[in-house]
Amino acid sequence: MTSDEVLAEFRSAGALLEGHFVLSSGLHSAVFLQKMAIFTDPVRTARVCAALAERIADRYGAVDYVVSPAVGGIVPGYETARALGARAIFVERDPGGPFALRRGFRIPAGARAVMVEDIVTTGLSSRECLAALATEPGAVVGAACLIDRSGGRADLGLPLVALVTLDIPNYPPDQLPPELAAIPAVKPGSRALPAA
Repeated sequence: MTSDEVLAEFRSAGALLEGHFVLSSGLHSAVFLQKMAIFTDPVRTARVCAALAERIADRYGAVDYVVSPAVGGIVPGYETARALGARAIFVERDPGGPFALRRGFRIPAGARAVMVEDIVTTGLSSRECLAALATEPGAVVGAACLIDRSGGRADLGLPLVALVTLDIPNYPPDQLPPELAAIPAVKPGSRALPAA
């Protein structure tokens, strides 16, 4: 699946939005990728995650586990694991704490794992996920995501495979360009988002 085909999937699902958005990182952007619009369609989700699985296999070889950060990474992690024939597990935040493997999840010695995210912006949640896996006996060999919106600049400490790499500018709240500042900001998840 080409980058254009992946973006067409996002557009046709109404998952590529334009306006003024406050991202989970606190940065502001004129573009928001509403990945959950993709994940409500199991056929579309399977299609894009199978494409990601192909890229993972090409880059890292066989993997035994796909690990994702909860909550946003669980669906693409599961579907990617299914396409790879691997097990799907996830990290979640301990109440008030960092990400951790819970529910008896482990990466056993000799196992190879890949961390799978939905969207990478700054790489913060990916790095936190990887930090939670650092003490596992198995090897985390790399990371992957559907869309890397950092333009390839997010440093995860491991190689990152992405279906699409975009360079979408993000701005601190006190450094907004005038055209973005003129549009009321929406924090995704806080209320209904405008239609694409």
